[in-house]
Amino acid sequence: MSRGVAPYATEEGWALDQDRGDPLAWCRDRFELPRDANGRPLLYFCGNSLGLMPRSARAAVDSVLDEWGRQGVEGHLDAERPWYSYHEWFRDPLARLVGALPGEVVAMNSLTVNLHLMLVSFFRPTPERFKILIEDAAFPSDTYAIATHLETRGLDPAAAMVVVRPRPGEAVLRTEDIEALLAEQGHEIALLALPGVQYHTGQLLDIARITSAAHRAGCVVGFDLAHAAGNAELRLHDWNVDFAVWCSYKYLNGGPGAVGGCFVHQRHGASSLPRYAGWWGNDPATRFRMHLNARFVPVEGADGWQLSNPPILAMAPLRESLEIFDLAGVAALRAKSERLTGYLEFLIRRLPSRRFEILTPVEPEARGCQLSIRSSGAEETVGVLRSAHGIVGDFRAPDVIRLAPVPSYNTFHEVWRVWRALVGIAGSA
Repeated sequence: MSRGVAPYATEEGWALDQDRGDPLAWCRDRFELPRDANGRPLLYFCGNSLGLMPRSARAAVDSVLDEWGRQGVEGHLDAERPWYSYHEWFRDPLARLVGALPGEVVAMNSLTVNLHLMLVSFFRPTPERFKILIEDAAFPSDTYAIATHLETRGLDPAAAMVVVRPRPGEAVLRTEDIEALLAEQGHEIALLALPGVQYHTGQLLDIARITSAAHRAGCVVGFDLAHAAGNAELRLHDWNVDFAVWCSYKYLNGGPGAVGGCFVHQRHGASSLPRYAGWWGNDPATRFRMHLNARFVPVEGADGWQLSNPPILAMAPLRESLEIFDLAGVAALRAKSERLTGYLEFLIRRLPSRRFEILTPVEPEARGCQLSIRSSGAEETVGVLRSAHGIVGDFRAPDVIRLAPVPSYNTFHEVWRVWRALVGIAGSA
């Protein structure tokens, strides 16, 4: 659909018609739109880095502050949304978001903290099987976490990290190459740790197929869903993924440094896997026996990996965003996303090909909403888009522009305006 002329058009009126008929147009009104110095809304195409603030987030945080001021410690049980059980509300919406059972998900910590916690439990190296499979050009925090984790286990990252790369001259990974690598080296690989969506190229990996291949090779499977949660339809339980982690400040609109999330498949929820423990992962029935508990007894499910009581002020904005996801529905958002990103692709392919090259896969099922565009002068182009046209995208070294039309708050007309700006930039070069 995205590669042909139909059903898209380059006329401004076509884009405006799409917005008038958009059943999800109401979502945009639920978000604060950043504005320029003259108070005009910016065209925000950077949700892949930081999502916009739900309008109701301010009131949600103010409510917690008000209850803290009025009630003090009694807010744990007597607040309108009691703090003691606050994290429990997230189970159902997060489960719907990532395709899990409610007991398989928990909102806690940050992505990298959660990754370390999962590595403690799920990376069980033996002399024969001690390697971790990652992708080339992984997000640096993942690379750092895995490398330093290996070092703390007495393993040399240079020997224990297996890196899968695109083929020479290509930008994205091929699933068959990952399968071939697993078939060849899987007997040495203890853990696969790949992204759901690769942050630099925007490629959405075939999680189901990769998980199946890794399990056939005897590997444990974990995914970083930082760019996939809220951006793609996921079925983590059905796909049999062992664990996953994600942040909540990109497509989940939870705010800068928002509380992350974690998935642990049901089959591991009651296991005796080793873990780093904290009192909030303890069985709630005995949690407040405090020092009278002789040992840590984890509650069943993903909650058993919690360390500390939840940060209510940080979780309040995420709660507001997840309510928008539930009202809109993941399937409807994804359907609009495919159309919106397809339109952006359609238009960019009408720019001079020697100046703008799309790295992200053309197949809608192989990408989220982000398009990564290789361009000479990419950094300068991103600067001109912002300064001259009020368009917020981002630059990734050495030569990539990332643009993410987010279905909950971006419009077809905004996509058209981005294209017109790029036409002008290309014509002036």
